[in-house]
Amino acid sequence: MRVLSSVAALSLGLVLSTGALAVTGEEAQLIDTINVYRSQAQRCGGEASLELPPLNSDTRLALSPEGTRDLQQAMSRAAYPMVNVQAISLSGPRDARAAMHAIEESFCQVVLDPQFVDIGVSQEGRDWRIVLARPLLSGRLGDWQAEGQKLLQAINVARRAPRQCGGQPFAAAAPLAWNAVLAGVAANHTRAMANQNFFDHIDKDGRTPGDRAELAGYLYQQIGENIAAGRDSAQKVVDGWLASPGHCATLMNPDYREMGAAYAVDPKSDAGIYWTGLFGTPQ
Repeated sequence: MRVLSSVAALSLGLVLSTGALAVTGEEAQLIDTINVYRSQAQRCGGEASLELPPLNSDTRLALSPEGTRDLQQAMSRAAYPMVNVQAISLSGPRDARAAMHAIEESFCQVVLDPQFVDIGVSQEGRDWRIVLARPLLSGRLGDWQAEGQKLLQAINVARRAPRQCGGQPFAAAAPLAWNAVLAGVAANHTRAMANQNFFDHIDKDGRTPGDRAELAGYLYQQIGENIAAGRDSAQKVVDGWLASPGHCATLMNPDYREMGAAYAVDPKSDAGIYWTGLFGTPQ
């Protein structure tokens, strides 16, 4: 099997679209398989990945495998205002399962990159093109406290209804209360991720969410943390968490009573924008 890839990273303005390809059964299956792969911790490049929210299927990114090799021109014609984009070209896989096998073997770091938000897949015979992208930030955000409160509100709306998180059922849960100490801890971790360009629950000093909460004076029975990157509104963050079994389970956990949340932006970072939701059960 011959496997090729191409990469581009740039900023684009809006251009009139020339249309997008329809998503076939195999193309949709590959997107679903990639999202299942991202939702579980994986070994890739000698390191363990985090559980990641699913990528949004965007038909503007379904670029023909036989189309132009100039990724910048293709993205401009598709009217996708991007910051970063990466394309994987495969030649040989007969179906989505074989294509996923090739991706796992050679491109796990691409599909497990937390900066990417959207995906498009196109197939022509045994030729495939998988495009992952991060769009320009479009939302107008308030300060981190205001957006953290919006995140809390969206989470409390989600907790009102029973739901399945993967294969695990959750009953409706009581609303969470805002906690200023947890919010400060979330803000500090989010700013560190943005400024130091990393995406992890463990910070550069090796501290866990529980360590950070304890150092801030929060006495707890239980601590949980959800993080996100590349999504430019609180609602998009919560939608992504609800679609990811592990994040969803944390969000719906009835044992949690309080939370704090924050976002931070650094245009020099890979993902541009980062979020932290810190859940706690006080002693």
